[in-house]
Amino acid sequence: MSANPSDRKYSKSHEWFLVSGDVVTIGITKFAADELADITFVELPKVGTPVAAGRPFSQIESVKATSDVYSFVTGKVVEVNDALADDPGMINSDAFGKGWLVKVKATDLSGLADCMDSAAYEAMLSQA
Repeated sequence: MSANPSDRKYSKSHEWFLVSGDVVTIGITKFAADELADITFVELPKVGTPVAAGRPFSQIESVKATSDVYSFVTGKVVEVNDALADDPGMINSDAFGKGWLVKVKATDLSGLADCMDSAAYEAMLSQA
């Protein structure tokens, strides 16, 4: 069974993108969360912040490292997961659910063409 939901796109840098109309929910994959180990802090943009495909919009800090999180869509942040301020470990425990980072009202989804479906993402992971 696939550990990565089939309803979203995945980047080589381990972000996931769930498209619903022109709103895209963005998070990091369980693989990325596991690699980071215990996540201690998430820097999220404010609502209204523009994001651009191929550019970082957030940082995640863990006991191991600080990692940039990239967008593959262009648009504006319309919602942030404020619960992560009190419990950043939600990303470790529920990366594909309660651990989402932001929702972006997209003006350009073309960057998702560079992303993979869950089968291709898992194939990439299996070759790592």
